[in-house]
Amino acid sequence: MRDEEVEKGLGSDPRIILMGGAVIISLILLLLPAIFPGLGFGGLSYGLDLDGGSWLQLRPEGAMAQVDADIGDIITHEYSSFLNTNVTVTGTTDTSVSFEVGTLVTAKQIESLGYGQAAVSGGRGGVSAVTLQVDKNHVISRYLENSYKTEVVLSGDRDGLWYEIRKQTSAGELEDILDDVGGSLILYRDGVSQDTLIKTKEILEDKLNLFGLSDVKPIIVEREFILIDLAGIDIETAMDLAATPGKFEIRIRTEGNESVHAVYGEDIQTVGIHEANNGVWGVPFALTQQGAELLREAAIETNAVNDPLNHEVIMYLDNKVIFSAPLNDRLAENLKIMPVQDMSASFGSDSGSKESAKQLESHLRAGALPVNVKVIGSGQVPASLGSQFKELTAIAGLLAIMMVSFMIYLRYRRKEIMLPMIITSISEVVMILGFASAVKWQLDLPAIAGIIAVIGTGIDHLVIITDEVLYEGKLPPTKVYLARISRAFGIIFAAAATTIIAMIWLFWMGFGALGPFAMTTIIGVLIGVLIARPAYARIIKAVLKEEQE
Repeated sequence: MRDEEVEKGLGSDPRIILMGGAVIISLILLLLPAIFPGLGFGGLSYGLDLDGGSWLQLRPEGAMAQVDADIGDIITHEYSSFLNTNVTVTGTTDTSVSFEVGTLVTAKQIESLGYGQAAVSGGRGGVSAVTLQVDKNHVISRYLENSYKTEVVLSGDRDGLWYEIRKQTSAGELEDILDDVGGSLILYRDGVSQDTLIKTKEILEDKLNLFGLSDVKPIIVEREFILIDLAGIDIETAMDLAATPGKFEIRIRTEGNESVHAVYGEDIQTVGIHEANNGVWGVPFALTQQGAELLREAAIETNAVNDPLNHEVIMYLDNKVIFSAPLNDRLAENLKIMPVQDMSASFGSDSGSKESAKQLESHLRAGALPVNVKVIGSGQVPASLGSQFKELTAIAGLLAIMMVSFMIYLRYRRKEIMLPMIITSISEVVMILGFASAVKWQLDLPAIAGIIAVIGTGIDHLVIITDEVLYEGKLPPTKVYLARISRAFGIIFAAAATTIIAMIWLFWMGFGALGPFAMTTIIGVLIGVLIARPAYARIIKAVLKEEQE
């Protein structure tokens, strides 16, 4: 009867119910892939150390500069070269530049360089008077864009306003460009802004998600580099996925190897799922209205609509040809009449074509990286080595539990105390792994080290609880028991708080591989103090009470 009361008391205790439910849910999450392989949910995912694969360290290419230049000198230099005639500045203000051009021009010609809105009036002797509405910062950034043929954006911080040149350059090269317009370089810093670095990381993460690698999380290291671990991915595929900017362009061949531009990636409105149509893998996509009109204009100007065989449509990804084929007859006829928005890039019927279509889909969906990235470090862990690491870490965890069990037995010499401790410790590990499975958190060697550390600290806490309860060698009266348990949990919570604070700092600083160690330790400690320790305190009381009675 007494045993039934004890068992009933444990079974109805909310602390026991909480831990039991957490363990059962964790086991379900861990075993789901074995029971339902096609479910796509649950199961552990392993990092590069345990599953093999590749790692890349990427550095965005670009430069930050503080420069100064006279906008009148820039306007004179640019339009003299563009119009191949004399340009004389007649007046400047904060918002406009007036100048004369030694030939007749139109406002559209002046505005084509992108410096501002123009008003043009014809004068005597074939001279045009131009008033250009400008902003100094825009004029300087536009001049740098035209010189470098890349995007230049303004970025401000506590040091002032910076021109971010999204292309690899040097201080000497920039000074030469500024010398042409009488400008000067004030400050120069190699690299890109934090906003660009974060945007590059986010786009890389989107691309990897679209490729089915949702558990891969690029991380920023030292506020300058991006580190990516790609478990189960070979180095060549890793380079194709992460180290390419993904800049897409459609061109139409004119003659020989010559071609003309038609559409850039930003004119793509929607992207379909890569699919096999009549056995041929391809990616359907739709152009914007503007993109469709640009493609039609290029097709008509090159005569591709009448002679498609000699004027192929060529698709480039990062300046590499990924598709080249004539317009099909139906599309050519339609383009003669109206713009066509629905398009498709077709590859072939083999497995390589399927992978090419899949990669193109990910690039088109995620968009191009804002800057090129340079691979400054890379490596590969063979799958066999990863499997060996997995076995060794499992053995290390098992040995840790065995040694802890032995030390507990030496201390108490009572299996009725040792067994609840070991079961509680194993339950903690199961709950940590269940949490990792639920959130698709990759386990790597630092994470495994964190789990082993949690086993050690968890046993320490259980020893504190046991020693307080057995202070006089037997279970004390309820009032004394509650006082001692409160004191034990005061010590445990204080120790847990200091551990969590230290690990949060370590995780926030982002010291490479120590991040997963810190996060695992934090999760393990929280599971321990919130679920496992209260349950153990109830279990050890019931066990000792049963023994005493």
